[in-house]
Amino acid sequence: MMEIKKVSKLYGSRQVVDGVDLEISEGKLTALIGPNGAGKSTLLSMMSRLIDKDIGEIYLDGNEVKSWKQNELAKKLAILKQSNHVNLKLTIRELVAFGRFPHSKGRVTQKDSEMIDEALSHFGLTDIQDQLIDSLSGGQLQRAYIAMIFAQDTDYILLDEPLNNLDMNYAVQMMKILKDLVVYHGKTVIIVLHDINFAASYADEIIAMKDGKLFLHDDTEEVIKKEVLDRLYDMNIKVCEMEGKRFCLYFN
Repeated sequence: MMEIKKVSKLYGSRQVVDGVDLEISEGKLTALIGPNGAGKSTLLSMMSRLIDKDIGEIYLDGNEVKSWKQNELAKKLAILKQSNHVNLKLTIRELVAFGRFPHSKGRVTQKDSEMIDEALSHFGLTDIQDQLIDSLSGGQLQRAYIAMIFAQDTDYILLDEPLNNLDMNYAVQMMKILKDLVVYHGKTVIIVLHDINFAASYADEIIAMKDGKLFLHDDTEEVIKKEVLDRLYDMNIKVCEMEGKRFCLYFN
């Protein structure tokens, strides 16, 4: 379990995250949604220890994240941020192999190779695994980075807008893979999303944030409601239902 207790973060005089208090359910896909500047990405970074919190505590399996040894944390939790730049001449396979480093320390075993192969296959990269990453399209590169996270094989997977640069087909495939990781592999996936329809379709729970504060944390069907989303986004959003699933129309 991951517990976030009264966590805050300031950048100068600006309160980016303000007293967030919540528990992340294990074995579920949880989506972080909310307007730009709501503090979603900052909270995700503090949860993974990429940046320090100013106030509060974050616990992973009962231990404060700052107390975890780096290599042990890397075996338990993986994160992918929005902007990732590797200034090296690497093939896709070599990039994905980095995900095994906490386990292999650079000495790739048979199990490591099998995990790399599985990651390449899951994300449709097997046929181009020998291509250099600096030759890839934005969508291909994004899939390669997420394949690296998959290969890391952690209990917790944190992704900051992983659908960036993906067309509709690959975005749907990506969400299905992440959902499968939860359903069939028992992973806990926490994902920042701007498209609330993807959250509505695939998330088990939604954390909604606004102005740095926790707006609502509940099951998806309790968040994907007109009265909730109108207040969250300050918009007139129509919530429709088709084949038992809700989706949103938000074009004026």
